[in-house]
Amino acid sequence: MTETDPRQTIETDNMSRFQWSVVAIMVGLLALDGFDVLSISFASPGIAADWGIDRAALGIVLSMELVGMSFGAIIFGRLADGLGRRGVILACLCIVSFGMFGASSANGVYPLCAWRVLTGLGLGGVLAATNAATAEVANGRFRALCIVLMAAGYPLGNVIGGSVAAQLLAFYDWRAIFQFGAVVSLLFIPVVWFGAPESINFLMHKRPPDALLKINAILARMKKPAIGALPPPDAERERPGFKTLLSGSHLLPTAALTFVYFAHIMTFYFILKWIPKIVADMGFAPSSAATVLVWASVGGLLGSVTLGLLTLRVRVFWLTVLAMLLSAAAVVWFGQIRSDLAELSMAAAIAGFVTNAGVVGIYAVVANAFPTEFRASGTGVVIGFGRGGSALAPALAGFLFSAGYGLGSVALLMALGSLMGAVVLTLVVRRIAM
Repeated sequence: MTETDPRQTIETDNMSRFQWSVVAIMVGLLALDGFDVLSISFASPGIAADWGIDRAALGIVLSMELVGMSFGAIIFGRLADGLGRRGVILACLCIVSFGMFGASSANGVYPLCAWRVLTGLGLGGVLAATNAATAEVANGRFRALCIVLMAAGYPLGNVIGGSVAAQLLAFYDWRAIFQFGAVVSLLFIPVVWFGAPESINFLMHKRPPDALLKINAILARMKKPAIGALPPPDAERERPGFKTLLSGSHLLPTAALTFVYFAHIMTFYFILKWIPKIVADMGFAPSSAATVLVWASVGGLLGSVTLGLLTLRVRVFWLTVLAMLLSAAAVVWFGQIRSDLAELSMAAAIAGFVTNAGVVGIYAVVANAFPTEFRASGTGVVIGFGRGGSALAPALAGFLFSAGYGLGSVALLMALGSLMGAVVLTLVVRRIAM
């Protein structure tokens, strides 16, 4: 037995195999998130062909789960701070599975939009809760790396899911993509139930009646010494919630990080959501269009891992600024390419590399910006409002295309998001951090 605060033990001790296994589960959850979000992109050529909808209507369909993710991140992020990270993740996996099965049965645009909003609610909750859970299971040395690796699960899910989608589309119609996502979501429920216990930071903060028993059980799995009694409670801190986050000293960082995320994710989702349709409209088969999106995801995975490894040497803040600036340039370049599949694939991979690196860097910055008692709430607000606004990205691009703007012009306009986000991150968030 020891009298050391278990949070301090986790902060300073080496990471155990069990801690790394929890991080691996969080990576898997973000991989699921990556596939489920992009499932509509993989399915979009088939949907457009079956229902005869134009680009403007398709852009709205592509945005619907982002709307759901906005509300899901805010609502479930708050619940994760009140009820626990693990329970929220399990509930959201049930919602995601139900939404994906529902999308596979949709027979029109409006029902499909409704099912995608429901799916997005669950996905937003998973993202907010896993960001907090990962930050709290990692030690001080590897925290930024673990958060970046967690977020790298998103492009990993794109890569694996895109490869699966290409095979499914070769033998079945677009509905099989949603059915596959629903089954995988269900399979993750027992994985989380048995492999990812509640956060010790959360248990120390909330102190339920069996907190000591639960904390010692988790410490045993981490191969760390048990504690004889709970340390004295922390001094009364601010209560989590919108009032705290949107007032006083928290207002400026919350608003600035929300804008940064919103602006960069606009650029990010333009690339991810429209690549299959853009490539298909150039005359290539839907399977080839899915392959180009897979290359964007491969680049995204490499970019995320590269940024994660660099965090061991360079501040994640500056790595994120650089990635966002390069994102703007890469998206502009993608817009200049005309009907060359190899060049499209290479440009998509490079754009995926830098845009994903920027996204995972923002997650690390956000996780460090909020304390335990409202880390999930803060993450939920930033991701919720940011990603909710970014739902405009696919729809805006669709309306621009329908209005007669070419790919080059649309790409240039959508690249401005990453550029503006990098400017705000540098001029505003850096000053706050300093």
